[in-house]
Amino acid sequence: MIVTLTPSPSLDRTLELDHLVRGEVLRASAAYVHAGGKGINVTRALVHHGVASCAVVPVGGAEGARLVALLDERGVPVRAVPVTGATRTNITLAETDGTTTKVNAPGPALSADEVDALLAALEATLGEAVAAAPDAPHALVAAGSLPRGAGDDLFVHVAAIARLHGVPFSLDTSGEPLRRAVAAGGLDLAKPNDDELAELVGRALPTVGDLMAAAREVVAAGTRQVLVSLGAHGALLVTAHESWWAGGPPLVPLSTVGAGDTTLAGFLSAPGPAPERLRTAVAWGRAAVRTPGTAVPDPSDIDTGAVRVVAEPDPHLSPKELT
Repeated sequence: MIVTLTPSPSLDRTLELDHLVRGEVLRASAAYVHAGGKGINVTRALVHHGVASCAVVPVGGAEGARLVALLDERGVPVRAVPVTGATRTNITLAETDGTTTKVNAPGPALSADEVDALLAALEATLGEAVAAAPDAPHALVAAGSLPRGAGDDLFVHVAAIARLHGVPFSLDTSGEPLRRAVAAGGLDLAKPNDDELAELVGRALPTVGDLMAAAREVVAAGTRQVLVSLGAHGALLVTAHESWWAGGPPLVPLSTVGAGDTTLAGFLSAPGPAPERLRTAVAWGRAAVRTPGTAVPDPSDIDTGAVRVVAEPDPHLSPKELT
């Protein structure tokens, strides 16, 4: 069982447009509503591909009830933790040329008691999964931004829950919460994009070698491996002594929202050695950008054969030159 935590979930509303023009009245060609938030997206993708997963989320108000209902309709297991504030709604404007504009609303502030309840629900969910199948593989994933009131060290507490139950912990976040978690150590996987990694180490990372050096600083601080998303240019996987790049031919995306979460889900779902897990991750991410809104790609959409994996990529190249 892969248990995910989304501290700041949302209802994601996507409108498809021919072209976005500021200040004009526009008509959408299609509209979609999905239960959103990075951890939720990971669970949705895993369940859609037959991998057991449960999403732990704080929910409040009519929006929170709608979020839970959407997950229930799709057979996605969820452990909802009631909070006073209403769950936020995010808006995505997706243009036909692949340009995506996303407006994220502020989420509700959580009280100290609500944060404690969220962590207790997470620990209970993971503990129940491990107790029910002690010999099966389990993992814990936390993803997304933190709500007001949670404190920048929330993911440090989540890492402690993973250690308590002896399961690997993967983290996809940014800014100070990422910095705190990396400094505390104990992560199995950190998944920043290239900009988030640059922010973490405090310098520009123009080359592949710069990215790998920064990732190894994260590894040296106590993280086992770093998966660096490069957007349209694939992804890097870096450990203490090895590195791989994976990517494929250019795509015209329908929506990039949630593609990184699907990439992470693909990595977590895959058995086998690290380069093959990376290949699967990139294949899932490539399939995700070809689906509208934050829809999850079908298993038939995954094309691992289109993904090329390169061991020890040329450190002098820029990410855009990786082919």
